[in-house]
Amino acid sequence: MQSFIQALARIELGNDAVRLFHGRGGHYAGSEHICLDWFAPVLLLTSFIPLEDTELAICQQAIAARWQEWHPASPLNLVYQFRRAGETFTQLLEGEIPEPHIVTENGARFQVHLMRGQNHGLFLDMANGRDWVRANARHKKVLNLFAYTCGFSVAALQGGADEVVNMDMSKGALAIGKQNHLLNGFTAGARFLGHDIFKSWGKLKKLGPYGIIVADPPSNQKGSFVATKDYIRLIRHLPELLTEHGEVLLCLNAPELDTAFLRQQVAEAAPTLEYVERLANPAAFKDVSQEKSLKVLRYRLNTK
Repeated sequence: MQSFIQALARIELGNDAVRLFHGRGGHYAGSEHICLDWFAPVLLLTSFIPLEDTELAICQQAIAARWQEWHPASPLNLVYQFRRAGETFTQLLEGEIPEPHIVTENGARFQVHLMRGQNHGLFLDMANGRDWVRANARHKKVLNLFAYTCGFSVAALQGGADEVVNMDMSKGALAIGKQNHLLNGFTAGARFLGHDIFKSWGKLKKLGPYGIIVADPPSNQKGSFVATKDYIRLIRHLPELLTEHGEVLLCLNAPELDTAFLRQQVAEAAPTLEYVERLANPAAFKDVSQEKSLKVLRYRLNTK
């Protein structure tokens, strides 16, 4: 806990949504269970083990003291969330949360919901992936699989994509995704398909081909996607959806599965996909074990 308190003194606040403290990365002894995120104008304190009342009070006091240095004229807005497996407890400790709660990232605007479960509407560790799509989508058709609230789609349209096809089983998430497009002034250029991907290959092929495909599935969500058995089923369909030299971002956020797992799946199911690189994670998410952190692998179709 002391390492978190000490790190607060070195943290600075900007305008964009970002992780401020990543104890989960293992670089802060005694605070491995603590994370702190900035969803302006709200700070989100997350613990992955239950905090005793005295421990939570110490964290809250330290954050409040640092807040007085950051923004002495503004009230502190602080949310606490405890997570363990499927269990989530969320509490507003101080201040209030704007409604709607709109945050920014690299010129884009997104709607978030800090009091609703574990997924807040924007995965902060995927910022570099969105940046890559934004930088490479010009004049391309983009397929966004497991689109969630369509952050990749917004980034693609910002980067000049001709069209984006978003697919996700959750119509509620896609509804927020539509709002995210409107927040950024995009009233056209995107499709939103609330379908089961594994039953939609024919439709996706008809709407293609795509210059970029992003696949960011959940790692273990029963009834939707379990990486150990479903990723290979997904991968084998990708080459037929791509343009010549089209590119794929394959994302995996499962600490127990390493890069070799995903590369072996591609080698077995889609050998025409050529490995290019692993995208770096944002600096705020540095981890003592790269293989336990988010993995975003870039592939290019090579039919020679």
